[in-house]
Amino acid sequence: MNTTPLLTGTHLRTYQKIFQHPVSHNLGWNDVHALFRRLGQVDAEPNGNLKVTRNGQTLVLHAPRAKDVSETDEVMSLRHFLERSEALPPATHEEEAHWLLVIDHQEARIFRSKMHGAIPEQILPHQPEDDFRLSHHSKDISRGHEKPDLNSFFEPIARVLEGARQILVFGTGTGRSSEMEQFLAWSKTHRTKLAERIIGSLTVDEHHLTTDQLLAKAREFYAKARVSSRAGHP
Repeated sequence: MNTTPLLTGTHLRTYQKIFQHPVSHNLGWNDVHALFRRLGQVDAEPNGNLKVTRNGQTLVLHAPRAKDVSETDEVMSLRHFLERSEALPPATHEEEAHWLLVIDHQEARIFRSKMHGAIPEQILPHQPEDDFRLSHHSKDISRGHEKPDLNSFFEPIARVLEGARQILVFGTGTGRSSEMEQFLAWSKTHRTKLAERIIGSLTVDEHHLTTDQLLAKAREFYAKARVSSRAGHP
């Protein structure tokens, strides 16, 4: 059975684009093919199609008509294949239920299942092009004077988090300048069941922390919460 390797460079950027909200229309077929060769087995069929096999799941990629993945349903097909072909461990461990949401006004990153080597799902605020200018790097976003609509940003986050048993939220800033605090307040109003599964929130300087450092903080938080729970503390 294949396992998911730690992705870096172009492979990681391609993976993130596949899971990006709103759907990316700047996704190259060559990059997709290279990613799938990294993650699984790719066989060429006589008719020109490619058959991708990963963890017992298969996906047939038809010969592309253009150099980019231009249709939303094509992106969704890639996304669903990656989701259903994720390698599952033979037994369910407690930490697999622990999810981390890292959110600021530029983006939300959601790390699911095990924290070690986790690859985030990226969600960007939805704004007209004159309010947000996206570059090749998700951090290079220029904000307009208007705040992004909360529902258009938070709804996709809530949908992704529906499968989480416990959620930890990291954010920056305080008060109205903190998307984390706004998301916590929004979820209590609009997604009460989701809000009940948020077990903690921390203000962090995420721009000076690597992904590994963020995940280490999350593991430390969950470890302390587990010890406290077993000791009978609230």
